[in-house]
Amino acid sequence: MKDKINIGDIIECEVTGIKDYGIFVIISNNYTGLIHKSEISNSYVVNPSDYVTMHETIRAEVLNVNEEKKQMILSVKNIRFHIEDEEKYQMHETEHGFNTLKDSLDIWIKEKIDEIKNRSS
Repeated sequence: MKDKINIGDIIECEVTGIKDYGIFVIISNNYTGLIHKSEISNSYVVNPSDYVTMHETIRAEVLNVNEEKKQMILSVKNIRFHIEDEEKYQMHETEHGFNTLKDSLDIWIKEKIDEIKNRSS
């Protein structure tokens, strides 16, 4: 990790506490951080524990840095913060290229339209 962390940086941190009002983390340079529940999701957050687990390593965006207290205010609202999920979101081309997706897309769209029609009837 670089020595100087700036506002807007995406950093890795470890969850050290979960309270009703937010998530506490530690950053590898001995800073601590708080992700207030308003910075977890664009939807209303009832339980921050629904989003992270203790000792999980996550990514967070730096909103504010207090150098004197070695504290940061962080956000995970607009980023993909679960590191272990990263592989799930990677797109991998198979030996058939993306043709499997192309061949199935029309079927999936029709199924979804049928599902929506059935719900509204």
